[in-house]
Amino acid sequence: MGRLTVRALRAVLVVVLTGTVFVQALMVWVLVSGSDPEGGSLPLTPLRVITILGIGAAQVALVCVWRLVTMVRRGTVFSHAAFRYVDVIIGAIVAAALMWFAVTAVNAPGQRDDPGVTLIMGGIGVAVLGVALIVLVLRMLLAQAVARDVEAAQMQAELDEVI
Repeated sequence: MGRLTVRALRAVLVVVLTGTVFVQALMVWVLVSGSDPEGGSLPLTPLRVITILGIGAAQVALVCVWRLVTMVRRGTVFSHAAFRYVDVIIGAIVAAALMWFAVTAVNAPGQRDDPGVTLIMGGIGVAVLGVALIVLVLRMLLAQAVARDVEAAQMQAELDEVI
């Protein structure tokens, strides 16, 4: 991965992380300070709490991507240490999907006249879970690459002994 690519990705990660922290802090402030313009109406307060938790899941994934980019830059991504970050990313995606299902459940009573909205929202949650499965497949590919790397290192060591 080239320097320009790494810098561009890190710039995007910083902007997104900064933006999510700002939005999250504002939402926490509205909940804690009691300055809710909607007066703490029932559906909005749970939606805000779920959104704060969902943003937290996204932030965890962003930090793990940062760490993986660092490992790529150093050339150490094909190691067992990378699995920890990939596993956390998978967990964060699943947590985000669960938060989305919670938003769908909170929103569902207001959609009795048009239940299609709830079905579409449920479909989006399933799609997010599909992203977690894609990352799981990528994790399996990483496991194969790490195994091949270890095997290549062993063969190189054997070849060095012969020579």
